[in-house]
Amino acid sequence: MTKSDPYESDEEIREYASPACMLHEVDPAYSGISPDESRISDIFAWRKIQRQRLIDDRKALPFAEREDHTRSIADHLDQVVADVNGKHISLFWPFLGEPDLRGWMATATARGADCLLPVVTAKAAPLIFRSWKIGKRLERGVWNIPVPAEGQEAVPDIVIAPLVGFDPRCFRLGYGGGFFDRTLATLEHKPLVIGVGFESQRIDTIHPLAHDIPMDVIITQTGPRHR
Repeated sequence: MTKSDPYESDEEIREYASPACMLHEVDPAYSGISPDESRISDIFAWRKIQRQRLIDDRKALPFAEREDHTRSIADHLDQVVADVNGKHISLFWPFLGEPDLRGWMATATARGADCLLPVVTAKAAPLIFRSWKIGKRLERGVWNIPVPAEGQEAVPDIVIAPLVGFDPRCFRLGYGGGFFDRTLATLEHKPLVIGVGFESQRIDTIHPLAHDIPMDVIITQTGPRHR
């Protein structure tokens, strides 16, 4: 499966596939949810601009600075997820300047975790998660991001998701495809959901809508924020 434009999104083509599951945890007035279609269209357009800006800013961070921030994020992850033995933990392959947590993944695997990588199977479909550890075979997935070629499929106990942006309410701005929200909404048992990124990706609000599911924790180099 290929996708020519990594910023082409479900939001832009106005497809909605995520039920508003777990929305009972958020008061509509508090989250800013509105049924007004013109406002929703404006939010989608605003998000597209913000995504590009935030990705460009992240990619512009000097490599040494990103490495230093990533080490701090890994240290904070160890505090939030202290016991990894026997846990299924979904992480991600670094993309467009994201924190590279493959070192943390290797350490977690050595401590008894079954680490997973998300796999896109189809547009507007939930992700699946396959086990992977360093040295195992990979293949190219959507946007040419490596995915496990042979890993065992599993349901994560913990989901560690990359952030394009985030706000003080722990809402995550992603790449716009809706894959994480759609997946979280369909899982029978809600995992612990952790968003990771750099402090520079913080914005005042993502203007959350009905399909947006907040993170339980967001971790940057400065430490964790709990919802």
